[in-house]
Amino acid sequence: MIDLGRLYRAEWGRLLAALIRSFGDFDLAEEALQEAFAAAAAEWTAAAPENARGWLYATARHRALDRLRRERILTGKLAELARESDGDPPAADSALDLTVPDERLRLIFTCCHPALPLEAQVALTLRTVGGLTTEEIARAFLLPSVAMAQRLVRAKAKIREAGIPYADPSQADLSARTEAVMTVLYLIFNEGYAAAQGEALVRRELCAEAIRLARLLCALLRPPPSEALALLALMLLVDSRRDARTDAAGDLILLADQDRARWDRAAIAEGIDLVVRALRFGAAGPYGLEAAIAAVHAEAAVAAETDWPQIAALYRRLQEVAPSPITALNRAVAVAMAEGPATGLPLVEELAEALGDYHLWHAARADLLRRLGRRAEAAASYRRAHALARNEPERRFLARRIAECDAATSAKTET
Repeated sequence: MIDLGRLYRAEWGRLLAALIRSFGDFDLAEEALQEAFAAAAAEWTAAAPENARGWLYATARHRALDRLRRERILTGKLAELARESDGDPPAADSALDLTVPDERLRLIFTCCHPALPLEAQVALTLRTVGGLTTEEIARAFLLPSVAMAQRLVRAKAKIREAGIPYADPSQADLSARTEAVMTVLYLIFNEGYAAAQGEALVRRELCAEAIRLARLLCALLRPPPSEALALLALMLLVDSRRDARTDAAGDLILLADQDRARWDRAAIAEGIDLVVRALRFGAAGPYGLEAAIAAVHAEAAVAAETDWPQIAALYRRLQEVAPSPITALNRAVAVAMAEGPATGLPLVEELAEALGDYHLWHAARADLLRRLGRRAEAAASYRRAHALARNEPERRFLARRIAECDAATSAKTET
């Protein structure tokens, strides 16, 4: 059976980058590629062609040319495009001496133009390169989908109206855009490691793509900033746990219950080495602090040996450097692990207004209530988390927790 969804996730960013390079129009490229995938769904009834990526690129390119013809934007550009090959997308550095050595990374730097607000830069790149849906991006920003859709429309209009070229940034521009590029790679990795919705907890291809692009970014920037090294370290350390996060049925396994023999020790060794390098060359920024937290987890041979006081201290410092409700929630959970749920629960409940629509806030609150023996309250919080969650493995885990709390409450009532 043809898995178009997997092909979409694996090839969207590469194909879109090649189409934008050819046509210089984000909307035209995206619409043509969407039409190509729709055509594939209709025509690939038995099997995909041998060169599926080439087929999709050629089909999207033809759809874009057809649209240009219908709109009568022919000029010399159409004649130039018509002379190009109809086969595979051009290689990233074919016949070019690129500053940015990868087509997708080049597209990220284009999206991260300083003429756009930072959040718009990040959102547009997640949509074009990462292939994330508007809903997934909205969840990453804790925004309504409608608001995010409007932001994406405005960003693409700004690129078009300002004549922002799809081209390599100058060396002088690289540093100005690096912060936004790192934010994009971080969010792409997060969506891969903990998918916002769908049947799988982990989207492996997004994790691998984010790590690959982070490596390219470190190679591009000489010397690489300490935060770029730290970002790569963070990805490697977190991704090292990927195979232990789910069981054979695809169900969620909490960090405390994971088989640490399944953690990727080579990735951990590389990640820790990068953390050391990053912290040696510069003050710890947000990625450096998060990487240090991941390293503390990685160094614990068993869950009971985890240095939770150190993790709580690192989260406190992270909240000072880059404050956010999510960081505050993570710190509260770490405090609960270090000092007990009775100490952590008030810190979690302080975030009710900021994170009331975030399913993991309700899940964290429920877990602390459960550990305090307040099973009925825990069940109510788990139910709210279940209602908000969109990822099926998470929903199954929360459903089990609800059943456990309900059973415990019922047993207590009977006695």
